[in-house]
Amino acid sequence: MSKRIAVYPGSFDPLHNGHLDIIDRCLPIFDEVVVAVLLNEGKKPLFSSEERVAMIQELLRDRPHCRVESFSGLLVDFMDQKQARTVVRGLRAVSDFEYEFQMALMNRRLNPRVETVFLMPKEDYSYLSSRLVKEVFSLGGNVEGLVPQTVLDLLHKRLRQPAPVA
Repeated sequence: MSKRIAVYPGSFDPLHNGHLDIIDRCLPIFDEVVVAVLLNEGKKPLFSSEERVAMIQELLRDRPHCRVESFSGLLVDFMDQKQARTVVRGLRAVSDFEYEFQMALMNRRLNPRVETVFLMPKEDYSYLSSRLVKEVFSLGGNVEGLVPQTVLDLLHKRLRQPAPVA
């Protein structure tokens, strides 16, 4: 029997506790989970792909069946390279479903061996997105408990640097 490898793709800019919850839900189901960090500079990420990969690797160091890699191009091509057949996507609300359903069908059309599994995060994170974390934090809001402490520290360094001393 071949290894059950799942790919959890996303920009993860930054990774938040909803993402970690989905990863933890994958671990009892799959033999290996590849967290695939999308290289999409068109989105103008807050953190570089290298920073995101390093951030996630640090956060997943105690999860031996996880690995973190970056990719660009078509997800189905990356999956073939990793010998993975399952895409994992988180669904927060009904509004996510239409887009995710469309992507799942396109991935299946591009590669009929690829299946998509939708997982729902813990209710506490059902509204959470990276965009929302960045927006709330940059406006001075408290995101403690929504992101790991490592990510919170990085957000402080990136978005709230002290004014230079004259």
